[in-house]
Amino acid sequence: MFNYYTKFQLFSFFYFALIISLIILYDSLIANISSKSIVFQININSLKPPLANRPLFSTKEETNNQVYLKEEEEERYAHLVPPYNLSQEERISWFKKNLPYFEILKSTNISRKFNGRMNEFFTSHYCSVQFFMTWISPTKSFGKREFFTLESLFKAHPKGCLIILSHTLDSPSGAMIFKPLVELGYRILLVTPDLYFLFENTPSKSWFIDLKNGKKDPGKIPLAQNLSNLIRLAVLYKYGGVYLDTDFIILKDFSRLRNSIGAQSVDRNGNWTRLNNAVLIFDKSHPLVYKFMEEFAFNFDGNRWGYNGPYLVSRVVEKVKYYNFSILPPRAFYPMNWIRLKGFFNAKNDSRWIEAKVLELNEKTYGIHLWNRQSKSMKIEQGSIIHRLISTHCVVCNDI
Repeated sequence: MFNYYTKFQLFSFFYFALIISLIILYDSLIANISSKSIVFQININSLKPPLANRPLFSTKEETNNQVYLKEEEEERYAHLVPPYNLSQEERISWFKKNLPYFEILKSTNISRKFNGRMNEFFTSHYCSVQFFMTWISPTKSFGKREFFTLESLFKAHPKGCLIILSHTLDSPSGAMIFKPLVELGYRILLVTPDLYFLFENTPSKSWFIDLKNGKKDPGKIPLAQNLSNLIRLAVLYKYGGVYLDTDFIILKDFSRLRNSIGAQSVDRNGNWTRLNNAVLIFDKSHPLVYKFMEEFAFNFDGNRWGYNGPYLVSRVVEKVKYYNFSILPPRAFYPMNWIRLKGFFNAKNDSRWIEAKVLELNEKTYGIHLWNRQSKSMKIEQGSIIHRLISTHCVVCNDI
């Protein structure tokens, strides 16, 4: 009797202990799963812009659940360049083979909403000036200097509107870059362009169709560069406004400028020797812009740098007569010669010269072109001309 009772007590003790252990283990598992779920939810929310900001940006996240994977794919192929040593026939063959990877050339559900999104944006926002930019590079390439361009633009034009035509920036990750400016109330639209719409009823259409059908040599120069040259013309022709490169510091209000292009250089008599297309200011359907597109389509050469850009506008303007437009002197947009850039980035120059130059630029220059292709490796030294201009023409003013 005693042995049976003792065994029963021991069995009850171990059974009770097992039940307690299972309860503790269950509670631990539930707590662990809950904590991991909370972390996962926070990470997902941190990737997406606030709902209130979304109308200004893309609708991709609403139409494609795999948008982030698509962004990664676009980033990978955004800068496709053919091998340098190919013949014309080999290059055309290479382009046709890789055509599916050129996202910018595709007609998609997002791109086909382009004109509707543009009209909705202009209808719902007052714009003292309509600014356009293009960005065909990967999202991660849009850096601090490009952001300073936007800051200076809105410093001079607080009621201006900026439309950036880009299939990479028109995305949640692209929207996050511009969030600091949007939160300050500045008007920005990131929109995937519809090249079929932009080029329709213009000379650009035939060039675009030939390119996609493999009848046009894209050339050795990255196609993105030449597409940017053409898209800026098409968007100005369709909507009118100001096209601006992303490597500028804007110093003055552009609202009084109309139908203008800037001279990059002049001769001793003050006659222009070269124009540039980094800034273009034209009304909608301006005939000179049509002529620019005509020259691009009929005489395209993808093997010569600048031929379809600054050299193109110079060639056309040299030939035309009786068009209503103005050629502004170099001090308007190109006061800094790209050959002598270091002096503007260097703080070791005489302080009186720096002071005088800053004063002169603020008085006489609308915007200073930074020639990013040549200056991107130059450090902006504290106290230099460029540093002082950025410091006084910023709106967010971080990391100057």
